[in-house]
Amino acid sequence: MGRILTLGLLLCLPLTSNALPLPKEKVSMMTVPPTFTTDYNFEGIVGLSNCSGSLIQLENAVDTDPALILTNGHCLEFGFPQPGQVIHDKPSSRSFSLFDASGKTVGTLNATKVVYSTMTDTDMTIYQLKQTYASIRSAYKVSPFTLSSIKGSLSQPIQVISGYWHRGYTCGIEAFAYEVHEDAWIWHDSLRYSRPGCEVIGGTSGSPVVGVGTRTVFAVNNTINEDNEKCTFNNPCEVDSHGAVTFHQGYGYAQETYLVYTCLNSNRQFDLSVPGCKLPH
Repeated sequence: MGRILTLGLLLCLPLTSNALPLPKEKVSMMTVPPTFTTDYNFEGIVGLSNCSGSLIQLENAVDTDPALILTNGHCLEFGFPQPGQVIHDKPSSRSFSLFDASGKTVGTLNATKVVYSTMTDTDMTIYQLKQTYASIRSAYKVSPFTLSSIKGSLSQPIQVISGYWHRGYTCGIEAFAYEVHEDAWIWHDSLRYSRPGCEVIGGTSGSPVVGVGTRTVFAVNNTINEDNEKCTFNNPCEVDSHGAVTFHQGYGYAQETYLVYTCLNSNRQFDLSVPGCKLPH
């Protein structure tokens, strides 16, 4: 899970590409790709203690709804969800730094619960906040991103915007992988980034994948093959529908998020008991 480490595993697992980033004071010592730039709109991006994330609003939400934060399952403060495990409606007091368009921190948002979190089939955590969209807009003049109810499309220009590093990447959607395997975890229909452009690093876990020129989120960034290894931790591989395995150093992935809409009830609430809910539950 290149970008899959949470604080609970800090003492027993190696540094990952996204979730457990390099200390910020070492950034000047890194070789930074030309596409790793600050020329991005950070309105609604959030920073976590160990990851990145975004303030999101569902397409059918209203301004008086409690606001939501999207990040990775492996960024969960309680530790990695195990294969097959789903966390739902678990109390949380996690805080998030909220950025304006320039990347300046304008406030702190506070969670009340984990609405949903898993690393099975996808790698996603959704938090519910104390604040509503209306109160956030009033206090900080920041609007949320919209979580798309449809898949991204091949060759679509996208941006991956990291609140941990205050940096972004631009590339395209090269393919949708049937399965991506990393250590014990398996993800389905993962978005693969085109190259060059989205060579994500530690700390970018949970960054939204946004359509260029839009405020629409299609997926959540989560991993990259770092060492050209096969299906190991920090080195995801692809498995096709016939079981053939391929892996390439530098192939990065994000997990699609549109299936959230299959699990909403008539009150716009996340409900795993809704007939046709396609997320693991």
